[in-house]
Amino acid sequence: MFPGATADRETADYVVVGAPLDVSTTFQPGTRFGPDRIRRFAGSFEDYDHRTDRHFSSLSVHDAGDIHAWNDAAEYVGYLAGTLGDVVDDGAVPLLLGGEHTVTVGGVRAVDPDLFVCLDAHLDLRTEFDGNPWSHACVTERALDTADHAVIVGARAGSEHEWERASAEDVTVVDPAAVRERGAAAVEAAAEAAVDDLAAATTYLSVDIDAADPGVAPGTGTMEPGGLSAREMRAVVRAVAPVADGADVVEVNDRDDGQAATLGGHLLRAFVFAHAAAEH
Repeated sequence: MFPGATADRETADYVVVGAPLDVSTTFQPGTRFGPDRIRRFAGSFEDYDHRTDRHFSSLSVHDAGDIHAWNDAAEYVGYLAGTLGDVVDDGAVPLLLGGEHTVTVGGVRAVDPDLFVCLDAHLDLRTEFDGNPWSHACVTERALDTADHAVIVGARAGSEHEWERASAEDVTVVDPAAVRERGAAAVEAAAEAAVDDLAAATTYLSVDIDAADPGVAPGTGTMEPGGLSAREMRAVVRAVAPVADGADVVEVNDRDDGQAATLGGHLLRAFVFAHAAAEH
């Protein structure tokens, strides 16, 4: 159980679901361990958040456990979308723990957002990778099958085709330098430009842990130097959370001493604290 997620499913405002899919990671596999690892290392945190003057355990969070993964990613994502859709139908906010980034598409389908905001080192705008349209390298392109616009935060890697695709009207890239110079304001400006009314729009937030610099979170599959700091990622999550209708943390594996999992758990909690503070 995610620490502090003690609410009953029927009354919960937030529902954590683990999705340990690990079938298309191209360099260092291990995302199947991500959900449990995030839960484990979140156990070191204080229940109380001084910034919002709230206790996590009082914010009506339920942990529904993991949805056992199988090898057919498209089928699994469809099942995951149905499960998370039930959470949305019940008036709760889905919080997804990956697993490889492919699981994000399930969350996007459940929320059906106007805007997809993703912290990621990679553009993930391929239509397929090695003949597989359900590779983790295609996530943002798959998300845009549902969402109207994608804002990719922290991206610094992609194929030539992906960078060309990123120049289209339905994609905005906020690179690490922009976040470093302007902070979360750079992301807020991009999001507001992407939709007519951000407060009225439906938004989904995805956190691929490799958006962080590898020195901050080495426990991930495809590390890319030059990334965001933990503070920068937290600032972005806090800024987007009040307008978000669902969120995930993905691509954490077990190839470090817990740094990536600790950051992932911290960012999930930061989302809940910021979202709850905006709601009340």
